[in-house]
Amino acid sequence: MPEHHPPRRPRRETVTYASAVGSWSVLRPRTRPQHPPARSEISEQTTLGHTYVRSLMRSQLRAALIGLGWLTLLVGSLPLLLALPAPEAAVWLALGIGVHPVVWAVAHWYVRRAERNERDFTGLVER
Repeated sequence: MPEHHPPRRPRRETVTYASAVGSWSVLRPRTRPQHPPARSEISEQTTLGHTYVRSLMRSQLRAALIGLGWLTLLVGSLPLLLALPAPEAAVWLALGIGVHPVVWAVAHWYVRRAERNERDFTGLVER
């Protein structure tokens, strides 16, 4: 006597019109609905978009205040340097050679930090 197998059920597929060109495609089963992208949250000025922009502004402000603090310490210490009993040439050397690299380093750090903040924000928005 031959074995009897139950008939196989066909796999369920949803067929839909995929594009204006006229090609048909088979859609996969639905996945979790995705959250709207951050870009639309920002452009629509929702509460979440406002929070994203405020976080970028806070991180940029934090970087600016840190850089300003370092420059304030540098400039604030200059009167102490000038009050030291030292030859005039040494003072000018310290001002010319010592201050400029520090100002350049603080400025370089700030630019890199601001670019990183913007890159992180763009990554968040593009995700």
